[in-house]
Amino acid sequence: MTRWFRSYWDEEDTWFYFEVSDDGWVNRQVELEGPALRPIVAASIEDDDARYGFTAESPVTDWEGHVEEPLTLQNFEEIWAEARRHLTAPEA
Repeated sequence: MTRWFRSYWDEEDTWFYFEVSDDGWVNRQVELEGPALRPIVAASIEDDDARYGFTAESPVTDWEGHVEEPLTLQNFEEIWAEARRHLTAPEA
């Protein structure tokens, strides 16, 4: 079953948002950096567009030291859509 969660990495001051399949691999990933929560990644395993970044290269089951905060699909979709818009917007 697909699930959604976020985790905070204080070393990088970054929130990571994940959509994870039942096999533990990340389908989609968003990274929001700093106090302004600036989108720096909004990647999908189906993308080949480097401007969105890349998903994690190992399954969640291999990770250590992260705390999962569950999200709903709607929560994730809102963050996902905004991050994708930001990353494709023309630079001012």
